[in-house]
Amino acid sequence: MQIENSFEVGAPADRVYAFLLDVNRVVGCVPGAELSEVVDPNTFKGKVKIKVGPVTVAYAGTARISDRDEASRTATLEGEGRETTGPGNARAKANMKVEESGAGSRVTVSTDFTVAGRVAQFGRGLMEDVSKSLVAQMAACIKSQLETAEEPPAEATAVAAQRASRRARRPSRSTRWGCSGRCSWPGSSRSSAARLSRDRARPSGRGSRSTGATGSGAARRRRL
Repeated sequence: MQIENSFEVGAPADRVYAFLLDVNRVVGCVPGAELSEVVDPNTFKGKVKIKVGPVTVAYAGTARISDRDEASRTATLEGEGRETTGPGNARAKANMKVEESGAGSRVTVSTDFTVAGRVAQFGRGLMEDVSKSLVAQMAACIKSQLETAEEPPAEATAVAAQRASRRARRPSRSTRWGCSGRCSWPGSSRSSAARLSRDRARPSGRGSRSTGATGSGAARRRRL
C-alpha cells in the first residue's frame, strides 16, 4: 500500500532537511515513537505505538536511512518491526523530499508499506486517515520547532541598543565624586579601613586624662 503526504514549514529548506534527518530531534515529533538505540548515524532502533480504528498496536524494530542526497534534499528511509504483543509485523519504505516553497519549505513523503496481523483487516481508507492524522501531528510539532526566529526580533535589538547607549552615557562614580584613580566610597571596605587607621592614630580622651593626672601627682610630690 502506498500513501503520499505533504506539508508546509515556514523555515529554510536546508534547515528543515537537516532536522528531519536528525533522529534525536525528529523522534520527539513522531506520535507514539520512542528511540531505544542509535546504532550509527544512519541506523537506529525504537518502538512506535499507533491506533488504527479500535485497535492499538505497538511495534519494536529497526529503521535506517538507506540513501540521502543533500544537494537535492532527498532521502530514503526503510524500517521494519514486529508487534510487541502479537504475531503481526510491518515493513515500510519512505521517500522524502524537501523543496523551497515561497518563503518556506514543502515536505513530501511517499510511503510504501505492508502490514500483517490485526491491522491488516482494515481497508485502505482507514489506513490513509490514520496516516494523514499522524503526519499532521508530526508537521505541527516540526513547525513549532523550526518556525522560530533564529535572530532576535528587530524591536528587541533596538531596545537593547538603547539601553547600552544609556549606560555608556551615564557618568561613572569616579566622575560623579570628583576623584580619579583609587577612590574610597562611603561604606566600602577601603573607606572603613581608612577610618580604622585614623581612629588608631588619634589619642583617646581617657588616655590623655590619665596622663595628665599622673603628671599633676608627681608635681605635688616634688613640692612636698
